[in-house]
Amino acid sequence: MPKILADVKSKLGKPYNDLEYLLNCLREVLIENGEYDITKEIPWINDEWSSSESGFTKKHVQLYSIVFTLMNMAEVNGAVQHRRDEESIELSKVRGLWANQLAELKSIGASPEDIMEAMPHIRVEPVLTAHPTEAKRATVLEHHRELYLQVVKLENSMYTDKEKEQIREDIKLIIYKIWKTGEIYLEKPDVQSELRNVLHYLKNVFPEVIPILDRRLIQAWKDQGYSPDKIYENNLYPKVTFGNWVGGDRDGHPFVTAEVTDETLFQLRLNALIVVRRALNYLVKTLSIAMEMDDTDAVLRHRVSQMVTELGKRGEDALARNNGEAFRQFITLMLAKLPIDVEREHATTLHEMPGSYLKYNELLDDLQILKDSLMSMGAKSLANVYVNDAMRQVQLFGFHLACLDIRQNSTFHDKAVSQLMHAAGIEDCDFMNWSEEKRLEMLNKELETSRPFTNNDVHLGENAKAVLECYRVVERHTSRYGLDCVGSLIISMTRSLSDLLTVYVLAREAGLTRNTEEGTVCVIPVVPLLETIEDLEAGPEILKAFLEHPMTKRSLKYLQKIKKAQSMVQQVMIGYSDSNKDGGILSSQWNLYKAQDALSRVGEAFDVRIMFFHGKGGSISRGAGPTHYFVGALPPATVNHDMRLTEQGETIEQKYANKVNAEYNLELLVASTLAKTVTGKIKGRSDHPLASVLDMMAQVSKEKYTSLLHEDGFIEFFRQATPIDAIENSKIGSRPSRRTGSKSLSDLRAIPWVFSWAQCRYNITSWYGVGTAIKTLKENDPEHYQNFKLAIKKDPFIRYVLTNVDTSLAATDETIMKAYADLVHDEKIKSKFLKLFMDELSTTRSELESLLQNPIEVRRKNHFYSNMLRASTMTVLHHKQINLLKKWRNEKQIEMNEEADQTLISLLMTINAIAGAMRSTG
Repeated sequence: MPKILADVKSKLGKPYNDLEYLLNCLREVLIENGEYDITKEIPWINDEWSSSESGFTKKHVQLYSIVFTLMNMAEVNGAVQHRRDEESIELSKVRGLWANQLAELKSIGASPEDIMEAMPHIRVEPVLTAHPTEAKRATVLEHHRELYLQVVKLENSMYTDKEKEQIREDIKLIIYKIWKTGEIYLEKPDVQSELRNVLHYLKNVFPEVIPILDRRLIQAWKDQGYSPDKIYENNLYPKVTFGNWVGGDRDGHPFVTAEVTDETLFQLRLNALIVVRRALNYLVKTLSIAMEMDDTDAVLRHRVSQMVTELGKRGEDALARNNGEAFRQFITLMLAKLPIDVEREHATTLHEMPGSYLKYNELLDDLQILKDSLMSMGAKSLANVYVNDAMRQVQLFGFHLACLDIRQNSTFHDKAVSQLMHAAGIEDCDFMNWSEEKRLEMLNKELETSRPFTNNDVHLGENAKAVLECYRVVERHTSRYGLDCVGSLIISMTRSLSDLLTVYVLAREAGLTRNTEEGTVCVIPVVPLLETIEDLEAGPEILKAFLEHPMTKRSLKYLQKIKKAQSMVQQVMIGYSDSNKDGGILSSQWNLYKAQDALSRVGEAFDVRIMFFHGKGGSISRGAGPTHYFVGALPPATVNHDMRLTEQGETIEQKYANKVNAEYNLELLVASTLAKTVTGKIKGRSDHPLASVLDMMAQVSKEKYTSLLHEDGFIEFFRQATPIDAIENSKIGSRPSRRTGSKSLSDLRAIPWVFSWAQCRYNITSWYGVGTAIKTLKENDPEHYQNFKLAIKKDPFIRYVLTNVDTSLAATDETIMKAYADLVHDEKIKSKFLKLFMDELSTTRSELESLLQNPIEVRRKNHFYSNMLRASTMTVLHHKQINLLKKWRNEKQIEMNEEADQTLISLLMTINAIAGAMRSTG
């Protein structure tokens, strides 16, 4: 065993035993298939492997990409097994999970009644989105999921040696499939293929995880000495629902048309019904109670009679099955009422027939009758477990699976209104360039009437046509099936009140408003998205004006009534990506914190609950971090039962690729949301004790960061030293990397911005400016510096931000940074920016170590040694990428287009391999 892996194994153990096992499987696969030479290049298990870019081929890049996949898998499995070991000692040992959070609530004086009062109103909603820089093909992700299941099998002591030999052979077969499958996209995936990947999780993973989540809550509840009877009887479980942006998010995405949105809603409904059918089929198999229909209670018998009448011949056929098993007959009738065609026991398409359920609440009512009937005959445990499980599936996934958000940019909406005004014959129709006062005057006047600008026959401009066609799809679907299938109308780059009222006018035009006794209302929530630091600062005033508006007041009351909600709810989306790109990590995080506190106070003043939708990404720069620490670091009393957050691309795969990890990550989110809500009610709202210090630090950090971006030659350095041009030419996402196609830094999406810096190990978006801010505090205000230092141990926000910066610094490599800087043609520009980067990096490392005291190998042992192992192999990949960048750029410059296309494929393979090694694509 080479020394480097042996050293890591001695420090960390199991994951690296597993890694050695998988690497040996890889070696056997390659030898058995005639690829003996390349087996010598497998890192860590050979005495020597490639450290030079010379002779490093596409096949080597693919090998390294697979090696890092196996390493990631071994680490995930190691973490899972470690958590199991911890829980076997004491259930509450693992931070952030049900048992730990309930114990923490008990310690601050929360009674079981306090917790139960909050529980049924808790609603968390991960929103799945495609990632414009997700580097792995869906086919490869399927192979990875298959491989992980085999790796987990090795943990089971029930298998004999012979059976374990077969598992090893199965592992080798899957590794060979991965070896023979191209890992990168040669053509850009379309929205439909991205939707298929999202549907896999919504249909196959999450429905199986919910019962496990519920069982673990009950175990933890009992562990605290509490009785679970009320939870069972009243179905007091927190709600875990899901959102989806694929097929709905059209911000800068011209391929998301009204037709695509229509098909997406169709697919979501079809797959929801497949999930529901699966749950009912399981219930049929489970409830094998011998009982004649005449012996059941009157309510059930009456409902069965109604259902047979509604279904006609299909009802009679359903009732004819399972004679002597009344509960099975009842469930069979429910199955017959599902609006789908079934061939050979598989649902194939939507098909509404006479007597079919239209909305999922109708099925929930029937399941409640079933539960009540079982309870009345004393079958309490069957009702509380099996029927509750089925009810939860229907309650959480409904007939819509996940709610589809519709997102568009405010500028696009402005153009749509201008085009509508033009079509209506209004001469002064330059709405986009009007003053805010003039815009509001026109919008308010329009909202006093239900008359549209035009009729459906009028020819409209491109923007107006796109918006109205989309909204009309939404109107048709929600009118027929209910409002649950659509989440909200999100306006990215919300800059003013008029940006929000504009959407009300467009909704009116498409039939998404209703006339009520109180006046016109919008039936779909309108949600501001505050992205830049400037927008976050303006957000409270915008929200105040919006909540004061009569249309908003009426609409929120209407939606509260329709959804039978406790209170009026206004969703506000906050963006972690653009605020970071705008001002760096410290300024972004502190301004997000302040904005949430201020926005929630605005809501309180109007008796409106503010539900925050966190637009987070998969990297530290874009808000990623351990879920329970993230929730814990949010401002006091700003988490009020609800939590929405985006899950993007590779983050979905990392968190939810298998049931065990999926349950863990959902449990962290739900348990943390419950704990934060109850804690907020007990402790109340409070200002941050170091607010003035953080104000100063955020401002200094932002000034340092933005001065870098505005330095002469910065764009030139960025475009030459990073692989941003290769990322822009990649085929790894259906959405363009820029909103409008402009080559400006402002138009570049935050995701490829972060991705490109991570590829070359600069990671400036997650540390630049932090060191200067800490140093300024230490030199100018020693007393507050000491307070800040003491706060790290007890203040969740400060600890969370600095821990994330620390993590990013561990992945930043000065040697690799210098190698990429050599790609810059102008020596003066290269030297200037390298000095700026190296000076700030040195300052940040030094200041952070002084604050955190112990070196990183002590503070973050697992992270340090994992990084050390990865770094030992990544250098050659980076140098390969650098040489390919030179070659590709040169071929493009002299118009050797065919050669450039081939070089790009090799270049994208290095991007994929490095992304796998870093576990981040931005």
